[in-house]
Amino acid sequence: MKWSIIQLQKFRDKGLTLDETVTLDELKSRDPEIRDISPISIKGRADIGSDRVTFHLNITGTLILPCSRTLVDVRYPININTTETFLLKSTDYEGFEEEEVHQVQSDVIDLKPVVLELLLLEVPMQVFSEDAKDDENLPSGKNWEVVTEDQLQQAEQEEEKKVDPRLADLAKLFEQDKNS
Repeated sequence: MKWSIIQLQKFRDKGLTLDETVTLDELKSRDPEIRDISPISIKGRADIGSDRVTFHLNITGTLILPCSRTLVDVRYPININTTETFLLKSTDYEGFEEEEVHQVQSDVIDLKPVVLELLLLEVPMQVFSEDAKDDENLPSGKNWEVVTEDQLQQAEQEEEKKVDPRLADLAKLFEQDKNS
């Protein structure tokens, strides 16, 4: 997935079709949440012009991530459709402040860093296994438990209603003041 500008110019009239499968194991070292990654399929085409190369890509594969509740492996499918533009002349870069474009480094276009970045952006903050989604019982241990936001709000409301027995007479006094 690396081409020199001279190689790409040969496909200028015909266009370049991509259909590759790559292994991107270095993704696991860049994000410790990623436990494993399947081979990634990259399909699409490249439109090659005199001043830019535009790749229209479909990236598919599967990430193995830990469940946020139980830490079991969860298969997370990836399906990304993207358009990436590489500018061949650095002088053209000023006109593209609004768009996401890439500059060509040393007359070589390398799609691998772009694909890695796109995959890292697809990693969700939380992922749940099917068992964790269906299970109403949340994890707990000695002196701790996981609660939902609704359970937390309900517990806080009950806590506000409870009055320390030592201060019960004082609470009655405050209620009398409110009523008068």
